[in-house]
Amino acid sequence: MGIENMKMPQLGESVTEGTISKWLVSPGDTVNKYDPIAEVQTDKVNAEVPSSFTGTIKELIAEEGDTLEVGEIICSIEIEGGGSAPVEEAPKEESKKTADEPAAPKTKAPTRDSGNKARYSPAVLKLSQEHDIDLNQVEGTGNGGRITRKDLKKIIESGSIPKAGDAPAPKAETPAPQQAPVKETAPAQPAKQSAPAANVPVVPGDIEIPVSGIRKAIASNMVRSKHEAPHAWTMMEVDVTNLVDYRNSLKTEFKQREGFNLTFFAFFVKAVAQALKEYPQINSMWAGDKIVQKKDINLSIAVATEDALYVPVIKNADEKTIKGIAREITELAGKVRSGKLTSQDMQGGTFTVNNTGSFGSVQSMGIINYPQAAILQVESIVKRPVVMNNGMIAVRDMVNLCMSLDHRVLDGLVCGRFLQRVKEILENTSKENTSVY
Repeated sequence: MGIENMKMPQLGESVTEGTISKWLVSPGDTVNKYDPIAEVQTDKVNAEVPSSFTGTIKELIAEEGDTLEVGEIICSIEIEGGGSAPVEEAPKEESKKTADEPAAPKTKAPTRDSGNKARYSPAVLKLSQEHDIDLNQVEGTGNGGRITRKDLKKIIESGSIPKAGDAPAPKAETPAPQQAPVKETAPAQPAKQSAPAANVPVVPGDIEIPVSGIRKAIASNMVRSKHEAPHAWTMMEVDVTNLVDYRNSLKTEFKQREGFNLTFFAFFVKAVAQALKEYPQINSMWAGDKIVQKKDINLSIAVATEDALYVPVIKNADEKTIKGIAREITELAGKVRSGKLTSQDMQGGTFTVNNTGSFGSVQSMGIINYPQAAILQVESIVKRPVVMNNGMIAVRDMVNLCMSLDHRVLDGLVCGRFLQRVKEILENTSKENTSVY
């Protein structure tokens, strides 16, 4: 018999943490390899986590609602015929960490510092920083004495918040030299930024809506993108009258033949993919000391549900026909709304196209889908009077294309040329010039 640890998997590119939304097993349950054991939410996907082993669930280390970083242990499984190496690895690492520490490593407080500190979930650390809670003075009720969000929420509600410098409990006296570094590593700036949310007054009649794990993850990624990427914005008007006429002439026959809709959005995605091939600088990412220009053109498309936004990816969009793109948009949107989207569907995106026109928007500034360098908002197609080249006024189908760009990677000149090329492709889309097959 041996013990194996299941860790939080990476459920998408750039995903760094996930929230256990529901355990599908309990201690003592027997599972086979690949059996689902938990439902996990991230900012990109809600997915079932399969077991990596066949055996018996020994301990659920993470609780429902806990947010853990990728690689953190979520549960342990007892397997038959396994060695004891996995069980011995943790004490070996711990002994390395405590080798240079003073004697008496078996006292209660140093055990908390050397072991459990590394197991604080990001949600616990964030909450403790927001309310200036000294975690060394908190008794955890989770598995193995682990501190959970529920523990911190009880402390916050009680109003008796333990802070560094308060009268120390007996357990805090021994590791006093370690407390200062722990306090110093807590970033002060995020706590200040989050403070206003904690002070929102609630009066009778207000409705308090709990923030889901996926909404917290979305918020975190949006703040990261906005803070790290210097956003610039540009917009271009496009006359899509010919495109509208062409699509409308095909849509009924297309639906009957193919079984899915030929949407306007498919034409826009195809035009963007073609323009990205001609302007590969746009298909790039910021990587600190370098800019990575991606070879594949994988377009993320935003699909919204009632309470979240997902960005599945159309792989190698430049190699697909308008029909192929329309099919993939339909399939991916269906997966999102039925909860069947997988982590593979979310990975590899290099540029995002957002169909904001689907809900009537005519002008918007999108937040870049980190770590991509740009996002394009396709606004609503509206009929407007337009002065033509011959000086006559005509009613035309017009659309605004709004592009947000990371100014570390891209400049206005190349983005202007890219948008101009997208405009040219769209304005020349017609029965004579374009095939959907």
